[in-house]
Amino acid sequence: MSDLRYPIGPTPRVETLTAAERAEALDALEAAPAALRAAVSGLSEAQLDTPYRPGGWTVRQLVHHVPDSHLNAYTRFKLGLTEEQPLIRTYEEQIWAEQPEARTAPIEISLVLLEAIHRRWVLALQSLPEEAWRRTIRHPDWGVMTLEGLLAMYAWHGRHHVAHVTRLREREGWSA
Repeated sequence: MSDLRYPIGPTPRVETLTAAERAEALDALEAAPAALRAAVSGLSEAQLDTPYRPGGWTVRQLVHHVPDSHLNAYTRFKLGLTEEQPLIRTYEEQIWAEQPEARTAPIEISLVLLEAIHRRWVLALQSLPEEAWRRTIRHPDWGVMTLEGLLAMYAWHGRHHVAHVTRLREREGWSA
């Protein structure tokens, strides 16, 4: 893809998944923390503070963004499982990414946080009965979404940000 904002294509909008697609999405969700850790492995402080694209976040901000986003996603799933079509909250991800700790904190903090939240999240999702996947949430901007659609979105989200880092490494010639 030539659009540096979307190295694996735009955010998918799906409402239902086949059993095979759901299993693939769960595998992607489970693999995301290790994939992000591998993508940033060995980067110097200067490299971590390099924007992944012109006008974009630094690699460090991106690493801190992923658990911020996935903590919100985990909460959205839990609300969707425990309430009838809850209206979920949005958050100002751009402002979160500009906070001092997102600009300067060691990435290990967020890598560990991402690993922990994904272990818990995947365990919860692996135990869902079939009918639970059709439950819905209401997003203020995106409207009604099924939990399957949300799963597809966040499986994509992890791969999307890993690709930001890996494509930057390729462009800059930074060995993996």
